[in-house]
Amino acid sequence: MNPIAPSHWSNRDFPVAARELLEDSQTRSNVRHATNVIQAKRDAVAGELPDWQQLREAGEAIRAHSLAHLDYYLEQFEQACTRAGGQVHWARDAAEANQIILGLIQRYHVDEVLKIKTMTSEEVGLNRHLEANGIRAHETDLAELIIQMGGDKPSHFVVPALHKNRMQVREIFQREMHLPELGERPEDLAAAARGYLREKFLRLKVAVSGANFLIAENGAVCIVESEGNGRMCLTLPDVLISLVGIEKVLPRFQDLEVFLQTLPRSATGERMNPYNSIWTGVRQGDGPQEFHVVLLDNRRSPILGDAESRQTLQCIRCAACLNACPVYHQTGGHAYESVYAGPIGAILTPQLHSMEEGRTLPYASSLCGACYEVCPVKINIPEVLIHLRGKIVEEDQKTLSGQLGLWNVGMQAAALLFASASRLSLAQHLGRVAQKLFVARSGMIEHLPLMLSGWTQTRDLRPLPEQSFREWWAGRTPPGDVAKRELAGVDQAAGRGGLHGE
Repeated sequence: MNPIAPSHWSNRDFPVAARELLEDSQTRSNVRHATNVIQAKRDAVAGELPDWQQLREAGEAIRAHSLAHLDYYLEQFEQACTRAGGQVHWARDAAEANQIILGLIQRYHVDEVLKIKTMTSEEVGLNRHLEANGIRAHETDLAELIIQMGGDKPSHFVVPALHKNRMQVREIFQREMHLPELGERPEDLAAAARGYLREKFLRLKVAVSGANFLIAENGAVCIVESEGNGRMCLTLPDVLISLVGIEKVLPRFQDLEVFLQTLPRSATGERMNPYNSIWTGVRQGDGPQEFHVVLLDNRRSPILGDAESRQTLQCIRCAACLNACPVYHQTGGHAYESVYAGPIGAILTPQLHSMEEGRTLPYASSLCGACYEVCPVKINIPEVLIHLRGKIVEEDQKTLSGQLGLWNVGMQAAALLFASASRLSLAQHLGRVAQKLFVARSGMIEHLPLMLSGWTQTRDLRPLPEQSFREWWAGRTPPGDVAKRELAGVDQAAGRGGLHGE
């Protein structure tokens, strides 16, 4: 069974999608401006805290502990939530999660539901599944509303419509809300969205949400947001259904103390979220009278079983890595052809697809480490990227096409050359001769032919020097002197206590 629901993404390779988006100057400008603003705000408010690094370390420790004992804390959550009047459902994959939620909604004979922004529902394709069964899900988050009305796809975790500017949003609202005289000020756009959604808040009786955190010790669910639409969906409907990845559980209510400081600062550059909603079960006459939690696996268990990749599941979806990533700055989120964009998407998406899709995403990185530096739970994304690249190469080498592929042949040839000083020297000599055909007047190689052209499409290449370092060193140091120095180094090291002690 396919663990991921059929996607509305085209599943193109990252280089293909990125090349198209690099030609869209408006989108690139919108993404660059928005991420720079958020990143500057994040840096300012994180810098206010003298214990910011300690908070990052605490967040990492809590999430790592939760994942190491995930079975225990999930069962504890189920027991506590059930005692409080909630109902817990377990979904192995996207298809099962969609079917559970559809069955719950159909039980109440409604054809419209409210919906809070949730990346997990995007992951399983919930909106499309409900629509195929005659149920309309109305997005209530402002950015998600823009995406839904524009027939678009989200490009960012926290700001899904980050690639749209104000005038583009105005055009969408004018068309979809039938407001030809709508002004262009942010206040005008917000008022239009508020009026459009208010009627739905008051009329619809079933809502679907995600969750930022689950609390094992008391069965609580926590959602943090900035607009208040989430609070409306959590309090007004009669029925609330929350779809949550199993990795979102925290052991104790006290653990929120760390994340309610690091998440808003990392996500939107705010000291705290304007709305922090935490609820447990149901209470007569107050809020939803039926509460369901659907716990989703969807290939998270295999990730949990990989010691190197497990830290991927520590993510709290703040999108700080997207805002810091130079690759994301240039391409935006759509180039990743996935619900999960940016550096975290580059490691999460291939694993959710059992390494069968998104195989180019681990290479969509310069490994600069900016994502690791800003991550509030210290996920070493570059480390996982390298690990996944290794897995892709290992899998490719098991097939004949992989063994004969240009990449593998090139790497094997390089390994053969680097294993021998004489072969390396010969290759350098031949390279100096061959490159004379391509060195331009500028002294740089501006174009290489055929398969090598990828190196010079976006940058010039320096030619091989007339003399390598090894050749230079051999010309300056007589062989006998080199041997004497090496022996002297060994004797000196032995006199200081032996080589193994160094």
